Amino acid sequence: MYIESSREIHLKHRPSGIPGSEDFSLVSVPVSVLKEGEVLVKNLWMSVDPYMRGRMLERKSYIAPFALDEVLSGGAIGEVVETNNPAFPVGSKVANMSGWREYFSTSGADLQLLPKTDIADQAFLGVLGMPGMTAYTGLSKIAQLKEGDNVFVSAASGAVGAIVCQIAKLKGCYVAGSVGSDEKARYLLEELGVDAVVNYKTTDNLQESIATACPQGIDVYFENVGGAHLEAVLNLMNDYGRIAVCGMIDQYNATSPSAGPSNLSQLIIKKLTMQGFIVFDHWDGYPAFVEQMTQWIQQGKISAKETVYQGIEQAPEAFIGLFTGKNTGKMLVKLA
Repeated sequence: MYIESSREIHLKHRPSGIPGSEDFSLVSVPVSVLKEGEVLVKNLWMSVDPYMRGRMLERKSYIAPFALDEVLSGGAIGEVVETNNPAFPVGSKVANMSGWREYFSTSGADLQLLPKTDIADQAFLGVLGMPGMTAYTGLSKIAQLKEGDNVFVSAASGAVGAIVCQIAKLKGCYVAGSVGSDEKARYLLEELGVDAVVNYKTTDNLQESIATACPQGIDVYFENVGGAHLEAVLNLMNDYGRIAVCGMIDQYNATSPSAGPSNLSQLIIKKLTMQGFIVFDHWDGYPAFVEQMTQWIQQGKISAKETVYQGIEQAPEAFIGLFTGKNTGKMLVKLA
């Protein structure tokens, strides 16, 4: 099979505030002939994730920034369409971190064969991938979730938050969450069985609304947002509560430093534990997670919504949509 060229997305400018389509460029590049030991992968699905916004800034972080005028990278699911490597026969489905492009060649060292399962391939970018693993790890390892805990989740209808809500319900917890639309609130209440929901865009008083949604206080807060959410929840935490800090999307597009919570003294008063985490530090637990999550999915105990954009050229719009509330569940781009 001979592929002459591949389209890919480059970072054209470092965004200021919410990224725009002008910050990206669609580029066609030649596909080189395979060398000995290499494989050619056709990406079928790619992921866009909020953490990618931080990589668009030139600053020191837990992961290197994206370079300008070079292809972006991210999670993807592909199929081997040509091979010089017996470990990856033609037709193999593989997970990789070479998203934002249609084709790429590799030695295979950066590929992971998908397990044989009847679950859709793209689930390994969502409920069976980094978002699901983040939810599972944050609750079990960081927040030390216990049966009967009162749990509050910000960005509760997102790729991570929706899985957090379902796992916490499976573990016998009271679960409330915040969302940005009535449609997302109905999804949590009617489909996921969450106990209470706050629409942060329509409430006049966020703290009062969260307090109403969590009448017994909060033992575990799964933090995806930061800002006003964190300040409100700190006042509502129960003694010895645990806060797992997964993300702070409220700050990702800030053009100047934002004020921190004025009530951090609650950490002392209530003897709280607050810990940030990066899921890749816990990836040794991924096989056990996949086994458990696959079982839950096959038993109908966990479900996952997807918001899908079509075509590599739509990848920037899908990414931008993460910051304007366009997704329910996992945001994906279908490439083929």
